[in-house]
Parts: sequence; C-alpha cells; structure tokens
Amino acid sequence: MNAREALGRYGEDLAARRLIASGMTVLERNWRAGRTGEIDIVALDGEVLVVCEVKTRRAGLVGAALFEHPMAAVGRTKAERLRRLAERWIEERGGPPPGGVRIDLVGVLLPRRGGPVVEHARGVA
Repeated sequence: MNAREALGRYGEDLAARRLIASGMTVLERNWRAGRTGEIDIVALDGEVLVVCEVKTRRAGLVGAALFEHPMAAVGRTKAERLRRLAERWIEERGGPPPGGVRIDLVGVLLPRRGGPVVEHARGVA
C-alpha cells in the first residue's frame, strides 16, 4: 500500500467510526462495480440507504497551490457516478430500501497539528 492509499484508508476508517457513532450501520466498505467505480461506504441510517463518499486531505500546500477542502471534492460528475453506483448496488440486492437512498460526503482534514477534523454532510447529491 502506498502513502496515498494509506491516507485514504485512514480517512475511511475515521469516516466509518463517525457514521457508526451517529447511529448508522455500516453495511459495506469499498464496494466495487467493475470499472464503473467504487462506493467508499454503504450504510443504513434507519431505513435510508446511505451511499457515502469519503475524501481525505492533508492541510497545507499541494504542489504550488493551496489544497482543495475535502468537502468541495464532489462535483456534478462525481455525484452522477455515485448515483449510478447506488442504483447498481440496489439492483444486486433486490431493490430499494423502504426509506429511499441518500448520498452523503464525509470530509476528513488532517491538519499539520492536532487531531483530524471529520465533517459529515448529508444529502449532498
């Protein structure tokens, strides 16, 4: 595992803990749909299926530019991909849950000093 993969794994671990602490049940992590993509975390929030994207960033500079905040990392294209992946996950499991589907984002920011900052945004797409 390289440093980037390790950083991503660490952020996903923190995100899963945050979701569980908020009362959700994590059903699956790193679910892949062939070349279509990956869902970082699939969880249940009551009867709502939650497809969760996790973005982890180190605070500071990236190259010559300031880093992008993790919560700004899901644009239209990524949101569409997450919707397609959610549909595929549901198809493989026999249909949608009674509470519907929601796409969430967990942003993990690792400052130079201090502990990680974990932010959870519900219904981002």
